[in-house]
Amino acid sequence: MKNLTIKNIREACEGVLFNCNDEKKNNIEVTDVVIDSRKVTKGCLFIAIKGARVDGHDFIENVINEGGAMCAISEKRLDTNVPYILVKSTLQAIMDIAAYYRKVMGIPVVGITGSVGKTSTKEMISSVLEEKYNVLKTEGNFNNEIGLPLTIFRLREEHQIAILEMGISHFGDMTKLASIATPDMCVITNIGVCHLENLVNRDGVLKAKTEVFDFLPPDGKIILNGDDDKLITVKEYKGIKPIFYGINGDFDIKGTDIAALGLKGSFFTMKYDGLSTDVYIKVPGAHMVHNALAAAAVGREFGMTPDEIKHGIEKVRAVNGRINVIETDRYTIIDDCYNANPVSLKAAIDVLTYAKGRKVAILGDMFELGDNEIELHESVGEYIAGKNINLIICIGRLSRYICDKAIEDGVSSDNVIHYDKIEDFINTASDYLKKGDNILVKASHGMNFTKIVEYLK
Repeated sequence: MKNLTIKNIREACEGVLFNCNDEKKNNIEVTDVVIDSRKVTKGCLFIAIKGARVDGHDFIENVINEGGAMCAISEKRLDTNVPYILVKSTLQAIMDIAAYYRKVMGIPVVGITGSVGKTSTKEMISSVLEEKYNVLKTEGNFNNEIGLPLTIFRLREEHQIAILEMGISHFGDMTKLASIATPDMCVITNIGVCHLENLVNRDGVLKAKTEVFDFLPPDGKIILNGDDDKLITVKEYKGIKPIFYGINGDFDIKGTDIAALGLKGSFFTMKYDGLSTDVYIKVPGAHMVHNALAAAAVGREFGMTPDEIKHGIEKVRAVNGRINVIETDRYTIIDDCYNANPVSLKAAIDVLTYAKGRKVAILGDMFELGDNEIELHESVGEYIAGKNINLIICIGRLSRYICDKAIEDGVSSDNVIHYDKIEDFINTASDYLKKGDNILVKASHGMNFTKIVEYLK
């Protein structure tokens, strides 16, 4: 890893170095940075993170036996000859070391945040940029104060651009993440109703997300969804004027002539700089057009041609748990169970309406909605009541309010079923589901609806 020497690691995290007085050893570069003792390789740096269930300090002996070059710890001194660094907080240390390494690598960073669609937008942007560049992107949900550093540690000299997803739930979270990533370009997908128990309302969400602007360089770029009523209010930041993309306005990057193809995706026309290009998106959902436009905006800023951007968009496939259409011998499953909030849940219901045949929505609780959680669940019930869904199945304490509101707004009680637990649904599912059904599965991640997807598969 470039310049990630024992000496530089110690300086980055301001720790106390033990068992390494030799200048030659001080200048040895570590081969990797890990927090999981099972992933230790010869020459790596192991950072002992104390988690809710597992404390990395309990595995130091294993790490030493596996040939780790050094450890970073925050507890007592070790009885070993292997180099180690003692720090006040290993959580702070991993962030400080990552921030140093990001600066050492010095490649452009695209930071992505937003209430909904971060991951699918990241995948779209990555697919576009990969037409021309060697790209590193956030994998899975590695978008927090531990996941972001671990992504940065995957950077190698062959990479030309990094795409880093940043997820937050509190004021100040973005400041932490952006101080590590120091993005050259930031993309915000939307401002929705999530994490309201901490951020209070959408204005709070906007304030928290836009903390990222503080870490842009003077020539940085801001790319925003112009169809979002909160983001469109951002006029400039320290002389940086946003680049807007969208459908319903006169934007820098605009999508027109959208033709939905049901669960097979959609066609649209991409327009910017007087150019017009027809594009096919293979992933269903009207919101995917916005993701594609965001990717086009990023590609344009990196000097890519419309044909390169078009080809990158058309390569994209669904990610597991995010509008992933799964065909089985019995059902068509729309697996969107990675997470949920009112905006994404309504968007997923819209995708279900594209299906031909009987439509079934299996919905679960949405978490972290604050004091208005009941009203927000009811808003989904009101929304789905007008969508001609044949069967609505809700699971969980809060999702009962979806059921009740759907019935109140005209859905027959014969077509609405509520369960307290997933197991209760699985035990009786065969009584309600029919061969040929199109089934949406969506809830907050903590509901563990992947069990339902596996059952249906």
